[in-house]
Amino acid sequence: MNLAASAVAPLPIEELQLQPADIQISGPSGYGYEPLVAALAAKAGVPAECVVHTQGTSMANHLAMAALLEQGDEILVEEPTYEAVLSTAEYLGAHVRRFPRSFESGFQIDPREVERRISPRTRMIIITNLHNPSGVGTPDAKLKIVGEIAKSLGAHVLVDEVYLEASFDTPWQTAFRLGPNFIATSSLTKAYGLAGLRCGWIFAQKQLAERMWRLNDLFGVSGAHPAEVLSVLALKRLPEIAARSKKLLDENRAVLKAFLDSRKDLLAIRPDGGTLVFPFLSSGHVDAFCQLLREKYETSVVPGRFFESPEHFRIGFGIDTKMLAEGLSRVSDCLDDLAKKN
Repeated sequence: MNLAASAVAPLPIEELQLQPADIQISGPSGYGYEPLVAALAAKAGVPAECVVHTQGTSMANHLAMAALLEQGDEILVEEPTYEAVLSTAEYLGAHVRRFPRSFESGFQIDPREVERRISPRTRMIIITNLHNPSGVGTPDAKLKIVGEIAKSLGAHVLVDEVYLEASFDTPWQTAFRLGPNFIATSSLTKAYGLAGLRCGWIFAQKQLAERMWRLNDLFGVSGAHPAEVLSVLALKRLPEIAARSKKLLDENRAVLKAFLDSRKDLLAIRPDGGTLVFPFLSSGHVDAFCQLLREKYETSVVPGRFFESPEHFRIGFGIDTKMLAEGLSRVSDCLDDLAKKN
């Protein structure tokens, strides 16, 4: 049973209502397949010249960082965060500084902490919104303050918005629209069950977007055209796909709430949107729990040490509702089992 997966369950291809003629093997997409770039621009209400299509969000983050950072540049990254953000920065030779998002503060961003930790050498601030691993959102008002702090030093703010797509009850706009020093990344993967399309994107100012396109020539050149065509079709049907995801997550959030309510040994911030929750285990050792859960109960969660938080573990609840209920039941059994041994 996989509770480690962080995306909504895969969308059946039948729901795209494809016709054989819809799929083309090759097409003009050297610096972006024009219909896809236009669809992504329309989705977010941004100029098409500011859109860079990428192979997923991780590549989007890599391109955005590689386009702006030089060897030895300093970046400021939230803690805890998604490990790939740190490894990409280290690969690019950046010097990483951190600002805290603590469990005690509900994993909220405190702009005062950003201001304390930033330095004149900082070239970029990196935020995940919704926060990975906790699923907590950051309101635009706070992001704007962070943007002003960065602007005062000539720095950019990179906001990974891939889980924000799964905030179906809250109208949102991409952080790119908050100011010229904002860059936003996302994809169709997490919220819509479309991981196989690898449809990611970057929103950035025109000159910077052009630089990212040229840099992408070194990494991916052009995308797989059938996936580009399918992504356009998916974007045309995105309201229906989003409705399917929202229904699933609403049902699953009720199952998750009942589970968390039943466990006095777990403390958790319960986000209103997204697909993640990051409980704190108040007794016992998380690694021992995760090992027992995997070996005896054939169920996986993500140990918090992957997110610099060894007393937590991450649950993804975008899977089939019956599977989620069974998986959480196994988590409960495992926690009870572990308590007897302690």
